[in-house]
Amino acid sequence: MRIYILPDRQRIAEVATELAAETLKKVLAEKGEANLVAATGTSQFEFLDRLAEVPGIDWSKVTFFHLDEYIGLPASHPASFRRYLKERVEQRLKPRAFHYIQGDAGDPSAECRRLAELIRRHPIDMAFLGIGENGHIAFNDPPADFETEEPFLVVDLDEKCRMQQVKEGWFPSLEAVPKQAITMSPRQILRAKRLICLVPDARKAEAVRDCLTHPIDPLVPCTILRRHSDVHLLLDEASAALLPPDRRVAETPPES
Repeated sequence: MRIYILPDRQRIAEVATELAAETLKKVLAEKGEANLVAATGTSQFEFLDRLAEVPGIDWSKVTFFHLDEYIGLPASHPASFRRYLKERVEQRLKPRAFHYIQGDAGDPSAECRRLAELIRRHPIDMAFLGIGENGHIAFNDPPADFETEEPFLVVDLDEKCRMQQVKEGWFPSLEAVPKQAITMSPRQILRAKRLICLVPDARKAEAVRDCLTHPIDPLVPCTILRRHSDVHLLLDEASAALLPPDRRVAETPPES
């Protein structure tokens, strides 16, 4: 795992964009197409804005998936991840395809199977991630299922996760946050060839510390990232504040 400790959210976005663009251009040159996974949430705002401005990328050769979606929430809802990604990614980049999780499909299990068939035909070259305040990746709240080989799962959302959505302004109250979601599984996330994980803000400091120092454990879902050979973890000073000195040895980021 390569760790970058940067001054602020804007610098995280700059470095993540440079890493993502370099990787994507290389994949497109080698394969002629690319498959990506996009994340949502406040951690991705600046990054997605910058990614949309990168010149020289033929987005018509790129297929997108995303990590998770609430069950029962229509795509028109302000908190819908489909709406988030349609506005911030699909409408701006116009990729070849964007395979959305249909959280309001009548049968969530059937939706998981549909997505599984699609993603098995599209091996993921790169995934963008965040880490939740409870240590989740995607909506794999603790205890996460580290064993399933299924690409997508129906999961229950814990209260800390749901409260995070309220604090970030996506919902007016805890009662308004759905209690279940469809999420990409931990093992499917690890199948991406490269992971770029953006984790700004002091409220993520405990999760970042646990990600890097706690034994790999379903009770701390983000620890599974340490099993991947190509993870770039981008932090700011606030989210890195609780790291012990031996884990604050950071990569030198690319020059902007």
